[in-house]
Amino acid sequence: MPHSAIAKRTREHAQRMRRAPTDAERRMWHILRTLKPFGMHFRRQAPIGAYIADFAWHDGKLVIEIDGSQHAERRLSYDEQRTIWLRSQGYRVLRFWNADVLKAPRSVGEAILAARTDKKTPPPTPPHKGEGGTPARADGLQS
Repeated sequence: MPHSAIAKRTREHAQRMRRAPTDAERRMWHILRTLKPFGMHFRRQAPIGAYIADFAWHDGKLVIEIDGSQHAERRLSYDEQRTIWLRSQGYRVLRFWNADVLKAPRSVGEAILAARTDKKTPPPTPPHKGEGGTPARADGLQS
């Protein structure tokens, strides 16, 4: 998406978010930087249309989202709407819980690396009923 197509307000909000990352975002950034030798170059708090992706690899059309407990109920509808729109733009969306990023960073990195090579199969998405547990539907939407 061209830089000029991003609203100034969205761009400024993304810049503010980059300056104040959460612990999970810091850890994820470290994980993603280790994937650079594999040709994966991510951007933090990347504006895409009217939305801001936690992390985006534009060349590979991959968005990484980190979800905390606020995403379990309050933000479910918004997250679904956003995921549908991102997919309509050709992006695949991977979601990880904060706890998984902080406690199992190697597994998270391996899942992201696997998504690089497997562009046909959508990666697992965590459930929206609480942190951890069995992944929800692979398309990221609730049944």
